[in-house]
This record gives sequence, C-alpha cells and structure tokens, in this order.
Amino acid sequence: MKYDRLVEIAIEAREFAYAPYSKFKVGAAVLMEDDSIYSGCNIENASFGATNCAERTAIFKALSEGHKEIKAIAVIGDPNTHTYPCGICRQVMTEFAESADIPVILIKNKEDYIIKTLDEILPGSFTKKDLEK
Repeated sequence: MKYDRLVEIAIEAREFAYAPYSKFKVGAAVLMEDDSIYSGCNIENASFGATNCAERTAIFKALSEGHKEIKAIAVIGDPNTHTYPCGICRQVMTEFAESADIPVILIKNKEDYIIKTLDEILPGSFTKKDLEK
C-alpha cells in the first residue's frame, strides 16, 4: 500500500515511548513535502504539562530540520483500537498541513489501519488564514 512504510515507522516509534505514568504508548510518523519521514513517540513527565505527544514530537523534529509542509501522518496508540490524535496535535497538524485533506492514518497494526483526512478529524479548524481576515 501507499503508506506501508509510514505505518511501519510509526509502529517502530511507539516502542521508544516514555509513558511511565499513563502506560499509554504512542508512536507517529510524518511524511513531509519532500517525502522525508520523521518519527516521534510520546514523552511523559511528572509535571504533566511538560508531556509531549508522539505526533508533535515527529512534526517538531521535521520542522527543526527545515521542513514546513506535512503530506501525511500516521499514528498508533492502543493496538486494540484506532487511536485519534488529541486536539492540540490536530491543531499543530493544521498549522503545517499542505491542505485540509492530508491523510491521517490511524493504526491498530501493520495490516489494520484506517485513513481519514485532517478535515474529517478537525472540521472547521482555526488556521492562519483566519488571522488574515
């Protein structure tokens, strides 16, 4: 399939999650405008506000390397269900997405995932275009 490598990288990233408090490990992989892929995992902290989600970890890694446009993102949390990104991650995705219809791949396992668009999981999003009005 078109996103097999992205799915594999997200699954691998989940293994590096640091989740001693919630025990909820999450992995993500983001495909950027030049087809480079960056992975991320959730990193918890005793001061919960200092925790960072897997999706933002992957996106921020890509941004710190000079990339600015997301083409697709894959996420895995609980392998028994399709884990959706939190609201903050959805907003960050919106900020750097090529368009509102980028694929968001929600993974249970290598063979079982669904694909939604960013607009489907965050309809009516607030964007930088809203600030220009």
